[in-house]
Amino acid sequence: MATVVTTRESGVAEASLTSNADVVVEEAPVAVVYNGLTHAVMMLTPVELDHFALGFSLTEGIIDSVSDVFGIDQVTQENGLELKLEINSRQFNRLKQRRRMLKGVSGCGLCGKESLDLISPHRTRLAVSSMPRSEVIATSLKHFTDAQLMNQQCGSVHGCGFFDNSGALIHVSEDVGRHNALDKLIGYLIKHNINLNQGFVLASSRASFEMVQKCQLLGIATLVTVSAATSMAVALAQSSNMNLIGFARDERNVVYHQASM
Repeated sequence: MATVVTTRESGVAEASLTSNADVVVEEAPVAVVYNGLTHAVMMLTPVELDHFALGFSLTEGIIDSVSDVFGIDQVTQENGLELKLEINSRQFNRLKQRRRMLKGVSGCGLCGKESLDLISPHRTRLAVSSMPRSEVIATSLKHFTDAQLMNQQCGSVHGCGFFDNSGALIHVSEDVGRHNALDKLIGYLIKHNINLNQGFVLASSRASFEMVQKCQLLGIATLVTVSAATSMAVALAQSSNMNLIGFARDERNVVYHQASM
């Protein structure tokens, strides 16, 4: 989604100022509401909202599967949007209990936790998965760039894509936030019953802790990013036996961790 705005371009000389129509990506506040209880307000690009709702709910540990969600409604308010999810009573009771332990809520994976003990994810060791070959990454990068239509139009948009082991594109999601783009992608994959063991995620961002965490929680064994990794991202990849690759380029990439037996 994009909005046309008027901008000014300036050169070295003030006389060279010109006015033009430009396109910027749309950003909007979206409240995520479970059974009438507002859990979080996220700033995101209002596309693939159903996918975002599912992916966010899964990676935040609010639901365990798509079957826990009975319905998703989008409601336009004067100052933003509401995503209203109806979830089963067991998951809702768990959410209410969890909220008592939080000072705040956030989609970043860490922010708002009341205790440092609460930041430790379930570090289940993933089954060994082979890393994609360099030529497969190169192929996926081309498909990835071509598929990021909003970024081509507006810029300032992150993308996350899922590719099979041959580098064929399954789906790309875009958003102003890298976490949101990954949640949208995860929601799509789960909704369409895509085998998460038969492919890898490619992200336009850095490999931060929360990006690795979201993949690890869903059993995605390989994350490839176009930028660098952080120390906590590498540590989590090591402890959960994930393949973590950064600085993905056509001819080279950096392997931060390779899964092992």
